[in-house]
Order: sequence, then C-alpha cells, then structure tokens
Amino acid sequence: MKKKFSLEIKTPCHENFNNMISNANGSFCNSCAKNVIDLSTKTNREVAQFIAEAKDKNICVRLNVSQLEQTFEYETHPKNNNFKYAVAVAASILVTSNSVAQDNKQPFTTVQTCEAKPPKHLLGKVAIQQQKTKVVTVKGYVLDKKTNKPISAENYPNLSIYAYGAAKSTSIDPKTGAYSLDVELHENTKIITIYISNNDFRYSKEFTINPKEKNKILPILVDPEKEFQALKIMGGMGVNYRTNKKNNPS
Repeated sequence: MKKKFSLEIKTPCHENFNNMISNANGSFCNSCAKNVIDLSTKTNREVAQFIAEAKDKNICVRLNVSQLEQTFEYETHPKNNNFKYAVAVAASILVTSNSVAQDNKQPFTTVQTCEAKPPKHLLGKVAIQQQKTKVVTVKGYVLDKKTNKPISAENYPNLSIYAYGAAKSTSIDPKTGAYSLDVELHENTKIITIYISNNDFRYSKEFTINPKEKNKILPILVDPEKEFQALKIMGGMGVNYRTNKKNNPS
C-alpha cells in the first residue's frame, strides 16, 4: 500500500545554515539547540525513506522551496505474514496462467503490402541567414541598495553573476562587489537579463544595452532582503498525509 504525503514548514527559521556546525546527525543550530537535517540535496525517494523512518518525530529540516509543492510516497507493508504469502501465491498463479494462455495461442503472420511511391526531391541552394554577433564586456559593481556597499558575504556567500550569451558565470568579489562578464550578443540585441545567485538565493533583472559598445559599465544596486528570491527554507517540518476517501453509495 502506498502512503502519499506533502511537506510543510509553518514557521520558517531565519538562522544562517552556513554558520551551523556539521555533525554526523546534520548541522547543529545554536539558536534552538537542535540538529537541522538538510533534505534539499536528497531525491524524492530518499526524502520518502527519511520520513518513513522518522515516525512523526519533531525534526528541523532544510528544504528546497520547490519541495513544498511536491507529493512524496512510500510503501507500507502489511504486518500479517499470511497476507503477504497469499499475495505472493496469487501473483504466482496469475503469471503461470498468462504463460499457459500464451502457449495455447496459434501463431499467425500478417503480411501487408503497399505500393512504394518515389520520393520527391527539390533542387536548389539552402539559404542561410547568419546574424552578426559581437562580444561585449559587461562590468561594474553589485552593491547593497541600502548601504551602497558590497552585499554581505556572511549572509549571502559565494554570489555569482551570469548573463545569457556568456560562456559561464563568474564570481562577484565579496570585498568590492566587482564583476566582469564577456557576453556574446546579436547586433540587434537591446536588452540583456542579469542573473545573480548562490545555493540559497536567486535574483534577475533586465538592463538595456548597446551591442555597438565594446565595454558596458553596469552598476547593479540590489536590496537582498526584499529582492533576493529564496531557494531554500528551514524550520520545523510538518508532514501532511493524504488519504483516499471512497464515496459510500446512498
């Protein structure tokens, strides 16, 4: 029998997970003197197995926000061994019956013929229209809008920046907020989207640009508390089990 459930965190914890001390049972939070289990890197099967073994214990966890929107399930096995045996025997009989039925069927072959039609060919040159591209160096500083200083590396560590057309993302200097990106743009591009992220947060914003410029100075002011979108959530975990209710005929 499958047991389906979803997860919830009613009261999120705003402690910094990166400052917690890792141990064999998770990461220890000094604020609430409890271990926090990181489920954000687990597969759905691993999460379901963890919940099945936790047995409704009071546990603090760290999740991806997207995991709150998912449905998990795990198998529950009946305690009655006779029932297990009966299910196994029934399955064995069913397989044997299907095998015998297949052996008793007379083989037959169906031959289908159709008239082959000659393929149609078009002659001519393939027109290829290539768009001209240009590499523009986009650089500047990512600063906290409130303080006009680099974003706190303690609260938002390992920030990187990326724009579509760049070969890869690049790190933002935590001390100065400086960054530099080489972005390949089409000649008609007028807007680029800048992405700032780390393992826990994400931010994106569109900026105007002129591909004719070799260098684009682009200062970025962000209010991380309001504009950074959280990718992770932490706190006491709740489990909502789903039951299949059958309608009784009146």
